[in-house]
Amino acid sequence: MTTTSNLSQRILQANNAEWQLWLEECLSAFDCVTGTLHVLNKETGLLELKAQVGIPDFLLPKMSTIPVGKGMAGIAAERMEAVQVCNLQTDDSGVVRPGAKDTKVEGAITAPMILEEELFGTLGIAKKEPYEFNEEETIALMDIAAALAQKAKA
Repeated sequence: MTTTSNLSQRILQANNAEWQLWLEECLSAFDCVTGTLHVLNKETGLLELKAQVGIPDFLLPKMSTIPVGKGMAGIAAERMEAVQVCNLQTDDSGVVRPGAKDTKVEGAITAPMILEEELFGTLGIAKKEPYEFNEEETIALMDIAAALAQKAKA
C-alpha cells in the first residue's frame, strides 16, 4: 500500500502530471472507492475534472466543470480548507449537491490544492460507509493536495 508521505514525494519528483494514477494511489492509501481531481482553469475560474474513479457515467457531465462555491469541491475551493461529510446520503448542510448522492458513497472529504496561498484545484475522496476523516488523515490529504498543486502550477 502507498503511504501518504510516499505519495506526496513521488508526486513532487514526477516529470509529468499523472492525475489518474495519483488519484488511484490516493484512494488506495486512504482505503476509499471513489474520487475526483479537479484543476482550476485560471481563465474561466471553473474547476475542471482531470481524473475520476467510481463516478457513474450519467454524473460526469455535472462534474466535468464545477464553479467555485458549488458542491463539496467548489466549497473546499472557496474556503481554501478541507470540507467533509460523515454521510453524504443524509447530509443536509447544503454542502452536498443533489446529484452527488447518486454516487452511493457516504464518508467524503475534499481538499483544496493550495500552493503559496493560491488555489490550483481540489482533490476529493470517499468511502462506501459513513466515515469521519480524523485530523491526521485530513492533514495527510492536504499534503497530497499541496503536492498536486505544485504539478498543476507547472
